[in-house]
Amino acid sequence: MCWIERAERAEPWDLESQLISRLDLPLDLDQNRHNTFHSRLKELRAEARGRAREWPISA
Repeated sequence: MCWIERAERAEPWDLESQLISRLDLPLDLDQNRHNTFHSRLKELRAEARGRAREWPISA
């Protein structure tokens, strides 16, 4: 987690798109299909969600 102060007015999602396209951020799946780990991480997260749905929910 970090922040960047910018002199010009910009929307945060514009900067996010630029950073994702330039940096290797394997845990961020949004807009990051070019990362070689993307498909495997997507599979692992889907498996984890499926297992979590099988667990009982406590009140």
